[in-house]
Amino acid sequence: MSPRAELPAHLPERAPSSIRAGVPRFIASMGGVGFLRPAPGTWGSALVLPVAWAGPEACLALAVLLSVLGWWALARLPEAKADPSWVVVDEGAGQSIALAALPVAGGVAGVLLAFLLFRAFDILKPGPVGWADRRKGANGVMLDDIIAGALAAALLLAARWMGVTL
Repeated sequence: MSPRAELPAHLPERAPSSIRAGVPRFIASMGGVGFLRPAPGTWGSALVLPVAWAGPEACLALAVLLSVLGWWALARLPEAKADPSWVVVDEGAGQSIALAALPVAGGVAGVLLAFLLFRAFDILKPGPVGWADRRKGANGVMLDDIIAGALAAALLLAARWMGVTL
């Protein structure tokens, strides 16, 4: 028996395009958080902050997951190629990278510092962050925030190496 014969007759063979776009849009906006105003990027960054208390490995795993899902979703959303403000999966990935630099038993001050450093790099776009932001398509949308997260993480790790308690 073919799979088609098992489908009820009233179901379409393929999902309507609005449904197909729904999953990538849901991922790109991190469950709709990207539609919050003001400052949707800040909301997207804030959404992942609680994972900091699960430890660096959890933060890195979340960063990888959001990066892979983000690239997948953005490749399916032509309107997302210009990095509209509602696309915040990139902020979630970058913020998770910054949080991975915190110690397992880190406190609120460390999480706040990771948040502020990441947002500063993301907004100001210095050096390599600005370069990545000028790339076209999903690569530009995702890479600038991943690099901003890596720069924030590097500063946090340097502070820890110098004995600063986070």
